[in-house]
Amino acid sequence: MKRALISVSDKTGVVEFAKSLVELGFEIISTGGTKKALEDSAIPVIGIEEVTDFPEMLDGRVKTLHPAIHGGLLARRDDAAHMAAIEAHDIAKIDLVCVNLYPFQETIAKPGVKLGEAIENIDIGGPSMLRSAAKNYAAVTVVVDSADYAPVLEELGDHGAVTFETNQRLAAKVFRHTAAYDALIAGYLTEIVGEEFPEKLTLTYNKKQDLRYGENPHQQAAFYTEPLGTQNSISEAKQLHGKELSYNNIRDTDAALRISSEFTEPVAVAVKHMNPCGVGVGNTPEEAYLKAYEADETSIFGGIVAINREVDAATATHMSQIFLEIIIAPSFSEEAFAILSQKKNIRLLTVPFAGPVNAVEKTSVIGGLLLQDGDAVAEDVATYEVVTDAEPTESEWKALVAQWKIVKHVKSNAIVVGNASQTLGIGAGQMNRIGSALIALNQAGDKAQGAVLASDAFFPMDDTVEAAAKAGIKAIIQPGGSIKDKESIAMANKYGIAMVLTHVRHFKH
Repeated sequence: MKRALISVSDKTGVVEFAKSLVELGFEIISTGGTKKALEDSAIPVIGIEEVTDFPEMLDGRVKTLHPAIHGGLLARRDDAAHMAAIEAHDIAKIDLVCVNLYPFQETIAKPGVKLGEAIENIDIGGPSMLRSAAKNYAAVTVVVDSADYAPVLEELGDHGAVTFETNQRLAAKVFRHTAAYDALIAGYLTEIVGEEFPEKLTLTYNKKQDLRYGENPHQQAAFYTEPLGTQNSISEAKQLHGKELSYNNIRDTDAALRISSEFTEPVAVAVKHMNPCGVGVGNTPEEAYLKAYEADETSIFGGIVAINREVDAATATHMSQIFLEIIIAPSFSEEAFAILSQKKNIRLLTVPFAGPVNAVEKTSVIGGLLLQDGDAVAEDVATYEVVTDAEPTESEWKALVAQWKIVKHVKSNAIVVGNASQTLGIGAGQMNRIGSALIALNQAGDKAQGAVLASDAFFPMDDTVEAAAKAGIKAIIQPGGSIKDKESIAMANKYGIAMVLTHVRHFKH
């Protein structure tokens, strides 16, 4: 008679699975709560201590870590010496293992969880059995996911055995599962001991969805998310309407959320190709959106809009007049949803907008991964330095602070022209700073008169200051730190421009 060992924390479907195995001629070995659940359903079960001839001990920490279990799992059926060894020690073969693990992820996700509780939810015996069975997949079927119960039963019913190909697939799934489990434990303990960049990096993600394609149609892609979730992120967003998100949609929405998280007042952020094309601040969502729209009426077409207040009917009416790929907000009023959902393809998403998230940034390179702290440095306007004869006016200060929040999210070299409530021109990703400045100033046009300019990094020369002055800019904010700072300051003084140094750089590659 074939033997199956079943020991699961998540008991979804396990009684039905075990019952079907018994009907197919298996005898069942089980432990603890699983054994009780099967017995309560009148399924015949052999207790683990009957197999090991050793009692469970140490509050259940030791029960399956025994040669009678692992010998039955690891013995190669095609090796005469292996078979002789287990026969000599009266060890019976185990042909199927169904195990899922202590809920470590669910435990550490609970608010205020204590270290001791987390430690007790680190499974030892479960991963050991899974790994033993998976290593010997040529002879042992190993099931870690209840979604595989039905396919395994179908093959057993049709053929009397599970195929080699299925066993191999299930074994690979097991090793992915245990690797992810260990990665969560490693990450949790590493964070507790304060290792920011450990000598070994173990990361795990869960697939959220397959994507139609990547950046281009010939590139395959999928979206993976962190197991414990990340607040105020695209990974936690709920889609209310529209077709599936694309790879580019996800990246653009992420960029829009990052910018909107800088503001507490009503803000609307329009993004194209991971750069803002218009940002508007207002007293109402409608006012904020209209300012973002008016900032660049051309580029917003086909863009992503994040707005940190509920979308009301008035705002939705304006939004419905152009083609937008995505609108993401904390919520939509019933009237707003009715208006926007008339458009078949627009994606409507919600996320709580809980404020900035200081997540570690991960960037892949060929053959490696770069990690850095998120650019969430706390800045105090009181530490900024006015280095020119002219001082910013009160309204100019508001504009400088607003545009400084935005320029940090624009691809370097970055220049943003705007006022206290609106971007007017954005220059992004140019290979020299004057190039970005000229793009931003040209886009702003006559609106640059009396506006301010923000630069993500210092001016290597005074040409950007001169171009700004000729366009009518009245105040500039930048990090400073160039060996030619004095020349830029002198140019600002020449034209009566106020210049503020933050002493903080915001490169974004």
